[in-house]
Order: sequence, then structure tokens, then C-alpha cells
Amino acid sequence: MATLRGSCHCGEVGFEFPDEFEFMSFCHCTTCKKLSGGVGTASGRIHTGAIAILSGEELLRTYQPEEGSAKTFCSACGSNLFGNGWPESELTSVRLSAIDTPFEGRPRGHIYVRSVAPWETLPEDGLERFEAESRPVRRQRQA
Repeated sequence: MATLRGSCHCGEVGFEFPDEFEFMSFCHCTTCKKLSGGVGTASGRIHTGAIAILSGEELLRTYQPEEGSAKTFCSACGSNLFGNGWPESELTSVRLSAIDTPFEGRPRGHIYVRSVAPWETLPEDGLERFEAESRPVRRQRQA
């Protein structure tokens, strides 16, 4: 099993974990949009206990929105690193953009598509779509 390494933009926070993603997805929830400054986040779920912080632990800050799970970022550069309630949750969403080591695989779905904004266009990439996290959205056929 390969070990993946990741870091924040300024390089002060470093972490590693085994390449054992449970699921990779694009999240379009409102909170992920605000945190990313774009259309959402791309993340891979992994068991929280498998993540080792190598440097900069004192720089990690966590924001808990009123709805949804906590998001963790570097307080020096603002890089969004973890979601899904790290370090308290059983599973953590590691932001794929924070991973420095090349890895195989790609997201298998779009989650929280109920939050897609009117100005946003989901790609026709063939990936499964979920209103929230677990129920697929039926695609309408185009005439």
C-alpha cells in the first residue's frame, strides 16, 4: 500500500496517510463552495486514524458551520485540508488538491447537487450524482 503525502499552500502543514480511499467525490454543498471560493471541493474519504500530521499541527484550525461537518484549514495560508469533521469523525475527507504525491483513481460521484447554483454547470462526466450524500439523482433525458 502506497503512502500519500500532502501539504498546505505555504508548506507549513504536512501530513501523510495510506492510499486507501473509501470514496472520492466532488462536493457541491454551500459550505464547500464558500471555503473553496469556487464550485466546491474534490475529496477522498479515509479513516481518520490513518492520517498522520507531520508538521504544522499548531497551525490547523477547524470551522464548524451551523449545518454540515467541520472543515479544517491552515491558519497561515488558508488552505482547505480536511472535511467531514476531522479529527473527531471516524472518516475524514482529505482535499485532493492538498495531496502532493501522484495517485491513481478519481472521484466517482458528485454529492450535494441539490446545492448547485444557477450559474454553475455540472459536467457531463458520467459520474453518479447525489442530492445529498447517498441517493442518486435520476438524470433527465434531453429531447
